[in-house]
Amino acid sequence: MENKYSVKLLPRAYRDLDGIYTYIAETLIEPGIATKLVDSLEESIFSLESMPQRGALRKTGAYANKGYRQLFVGNFTVVYRVAEAKKRVLVVTVRYSKSQF
Repeated sequence: MENKYSVKLLPRAYRDLDGIYTYIAETLIEPGIATKLVDSLEESIFSLESMPQRGALRKTGAYANKGYRQLFVGNFTVVYRVAEAKKRVLVVTVRYSKSQF
C-alpha cells in the first residue's frame, strides 16, 4: 500500500513509554497491567501509519500551534508530527493526560 506512513518514535517517546511501564510495574506493583497498557499505547501509535491526520491539531500546552497533532489513548496523550513529504509520522512524546504540559 503506497499510502502508508512510516512511524518513528523519537528518543523522548521511548523514554516516556519506559517510564510509564516502570512506574506501573514497579511503583504500583502491577507488571501485567503495565505490559497491557504499553502494548495498547504502541498499537495506537503504530496505527498512525494509516490516517495519521486523524489526531487533532494541538492548540494548548507544549507543542501548541506548531503543527503537532495529538492522539488520546486512555489517560494518555501521544503528541506527534506528520512529515507529509516523507510520508513519516514522528512521535515526540507520550504523556499522562491529566498532567499539564
